[in-house]
Amino acid sequence: MNLTDKAKRLVFKFGTNVLRGDDGDISLSRIYSFIEDISKLHKKGKEIIIVTSGAVGLGANKVKVDPSTDIVLKQACAAIGQSTLMSIYEHGFDKYGITCAQILLTEEDFSQRVKYLSLSNVLNQLLKLNIIPIINQNDTVSTSELEENNQIFEICFSDNDKLSALVASRLEADCLIILSDIDSLYDDNPKVNPNANKIDIVEEVTPEIEKMGQNASKGGRGGMKTKLEAAKVVTRSGGHVVIANGKKAGIIKKIFSDEHTGTIFLPSEQLSGKKRWIGYATNITGKIHVNSGAKKAVFEKEASLLPIGITKIDGEFKKGDVVTIIDDNGNEFAKGMVNYNSDDCKKLIGEHSENILKILGYKNYDAIITRDNIVFL
Repeated sequence: MNLTDKAKRLVFKFGTNVLRGDDGDISLSRIYSFIEDISKLHKKGKEIIIVTSGAVGLGANKVKVDPSTDIVLKQACAAIGQSTLMSIYEHGFDKYGITCAQILLTEEDFSQRVKYLSLSNVLNQLLKLNIIPIINQNDTVSTSELEENNQIFEICFSDNDKLSALVASRLEADCLIILSDIDSLYDDNPKVNPNANKIDIVEEVTPEIEKMGQNASKGGRGGMKTKLEAAKVVTRSGGHVVIANGKKAGIIKKIFSDEHTGTIFLPSEQLSGKKRWIGYATNITGKIHVNSGAKKAVFEKEASLLPIGITKIDGEFKKGDVVTIIDDNGNEFAKGMVNYNSDDCKKLIGEHSENILKILGYKNYDAIITRDNIVFL
């Protein structure tokens, strides 16, 4: 599929393993090859955003340490390596007369809606100025890994696959190109099963497709699992996704030509901007468990979630926070923005809506979550 003419706004995501050689050192020749091909697309009028990994690896290499088991050391390595990583991009794009801008992001830049909206304004302004934003997770101050052992807390992204998807979704990019050491999507692990079949086109990221995800590559945080999660976000935002092997020579040229490479994911339904934020860009601090009747009403009849259908509340949340909605089998099937805080929700479990005023002493809504603020996953 030739994306050259159709795609105007492009997000490129470079994984750690494509930015360095087999010896673990930075692969300048490969990075400059990416920069050259992207510069040609930029000069054709394409709007380019780059989401890049590599800061932690560069920093660790520079001071000769292994930060894989020490979060604070990993944060320190990110601080050491980020300036080097950015200088490589600046030097490369400068050769083609292109200015780039560094943007470091944490989960809060997405989960807090005011910051989320502000971020998109800045990125759009940079694109209007013909500047290429270079985005990375701000590992030095990010608390995502510190939250991993919290069974309730769910961060909106913990790797650059999901970060690139959130950026592409928010900017309504035409295509997200994820380049790593993963060749394509296969129906089985090709490293284990030599008869695994490559999948060229995915029309929808179904549960069956998601089961094909594999664990992270050595040196990276993601793997096919996180790339499929990213593809789901972008395709539900109306964009294409390409997953391809960034170690193949001339891979960007091949993607933007008639030569088919990697796996392409086609757009499916398109959620509104607010629903994309609710479904994918927020941190989760609470869970609402519901009975089968409530799930059927919400899922099949597109009804609001009423207190009578709630069976349990986990975690702590405020009015306006986003929570996950769990069915009686323990499966997460939706997310929604709540009208009441967790303490009040606990008081309303199993109650009729007409009793809300009597129980709480005030009443803002009949529903715990109104149907316009529910996103099915």
